[in-house]
Amino acid sequence: MLRFDLPPVWSNVTRWEAFVNFLVCGASLLFTPWLMAILVVQGLVRGFLGHYKCPAHRLWAAIFESRNWGGKKENAGAKMFANKILFLASLVSVVAYAMGSDFWKVPCIVLMVFTTLEWAVSFCAACSVYGLWYRWFPPKMG
Repeated sequence: MLRFDLPPVWSNVTRWEAFVNFLVCGASLLFTPWLMAILVVQGLVRGFLGHYKCPAHRLWAAIFESRNWGGKKENAGAKMFANKILFLASLVSVVAYAMGSDFWKVPCIVLMVFTTLEWAVSFCAACSVYGLWYRWFPPKMG
């Protein structure tokens, strides 16, 4: 269920990143939907390569660690799953906008709701789904 081959992430760093993602979604709604491309790249790197491959995450982690603001360490597997969802939703938003559809706003607003839950009350919906999936369908050992 949990990925122990990856270094854990600081809870407050991931909450901060969720807040930044919330701001990017808000700016996309107010200014230009092309800003969602930032979240596509971040979701791709953090979700498929790992948090510590993302330059922004390493920067935030270093800043938070230096000030002892990190919070508690959390398993990176669930957070990687959440970033895969971020990647998909952001990609749908960018592609829909590129095709001239107003549908791009739907995944953007959904991301705003979920990122608000993460940064405001530390509830990660994708992490909960990740945990539920592995409770219902545990990996076969051996």
